[in-house]
Amino acid sequence: MSLQADTPAPPAARVHRFSRAERWVHRTTAALMGLCVATAAVLYIPQLAIMVGRRELVVRVHECAGLALPVPVLLGLASRAFRADLRFLNRFGPHDRTWLWAAVSRDKRRSSRPAGKFNAGQKVYAAWIAGATLVMLGTGLMMWFTHLTPLMWRTSATFVHDWLALTIGVVLAGHIGMALGDPEARRGLRTGRVSQEWAKREHPLWRP
Repeated sequence: MSLQADTPAPPAARVHRFSRAERWVHRTTAALMGLCVATAAVLYIPQLAIMVGRRELVVRVHECAGLALPVPVLLGLASRAFRADLRFLNRFGPHDRTWLWAAVSRDKRRSSRPAGKFNAGQKVYAAWIAGATLVMLGTGLMMWFTHLTPLMWRTSATFVHDWLALTIGVVLAGHIGMALGDPEARRGLRTGRVSQEWAKREHPLWRP
């Protein structure tokens, strides 16, 4: 009798991938980002605004969630495992270029997509979302504290903030879609462990 694809592997066949601190950072950041996106949708989509009401409260929740967004990452720096993963995410090697070329050319062969602990797509996503978060925080502060900057700056900040928010929503939808298609990756973020078979197949250059 064969095990189903979504059945967890036995404990002996599983390897450690993420520490408790790393999982906490991911969950908290995801919750805050989700809150920012949800409140932004209520503020900018008239149908949702009418349905929810209480615009002033929604604005305050959006602002507080946005200000708190960098906090989990800053607290996570106290974890050695988290700092090590940041170094992995910040380094691109020849195998990452190979992975990106295979992704662009739609080459789905596993041998064409070598990856360490994080593949090149995950590295690009992490860098992009980190930069986008900082831009959103900066433009949001300019929109919040209107007396600190000239009108032209505030107008430009509003334009950048609104369109980047839309882009973040699209990118997050893609990120969630990829996660939904990989139960073992989700299990790794939930429990901290993944199957050896998955690790060798998806991240062959990773040595846990």
